Amino acid sequence: MKKADVKVGAILAGKSEEELKKPFQGKVEKIYENSALLAITSYDPVDETAISDLNHKIVVNFKNLKTARVAKNSKTAATNEVKVEKVKSAVKKQDEEDSKDKK
Repeated sequence: MKKADVKVGAILAGKSEEELKKPFQGKVEKIYENSALLAITSYDPVDETAISDLNHKIVVNFKNLKTARVAKNSKTAATNEVKVEKVKSAVKKQDEEDSKDKK
């Protein structure tokens, strides 16, 4: 992959010949002259310890990057997404219990 093809925020597939045994996916956080800093978002469970040691970040040479596809049998790193449905159902359940208590 060429530097011009790499954009901050893009999800790319990568491989690391030294650090990780299997390919992974990551979100581009910073672009350097010949490489990019990726926040690892999806990886093979066999690399879990190494990913943790890297704090879910890795610098990868452009030649080891390509456009990402959905990975099978991979572990997805935690995200900060909040599931609103769960919150709503918990609030609704509490409201129902409060209504029963008032009767």
